[in-house]
Amino acid sequence: QVQLVESGGGLVQPGGSLRLSCATSGSIFSRNAMGWYRQAPGKQRELVAHITPGGTTNYADSVKGRFTISRDNAKNTVVLQMNSLKPEDTAVYYCNVPVSGTLVRYPWGQGTQVTVSS
Repeated sequence: QVQLVESGGGLVQPGGSLRLSCATSGSIFSRNAMGWYRQAPGKQRELVAHITPGGTTNYADSVKGRFTISRDNAKNTVVLQMNSLKPEDTAVYYCNVPVSGTLVRYPWGQGTQVTVSS
């Protein structure tokens, strides 16, 4: 069974940083693009960052210049480095394999909560 395990969330002040990690199995990771998504209370889930197997990245305009997605192929892990965090970044963050828009290939994991507040 496919598992996507997100970690690294927490409470941080505005302007702070967090580093999220997503672990999955090698059979999924090596041949697929990976995406980080988030869902804030009362809002739809959105794709915030995407990385191809070759390392090409793409970001939502709201996080461009502040978030960086990377992948460690040896560890089957995708990382989201989040800097200059804002209260509007508060959400549950998830990783998955993108299909189209917010359609994804696998069941969602539990996600990791990120709260940006003073």
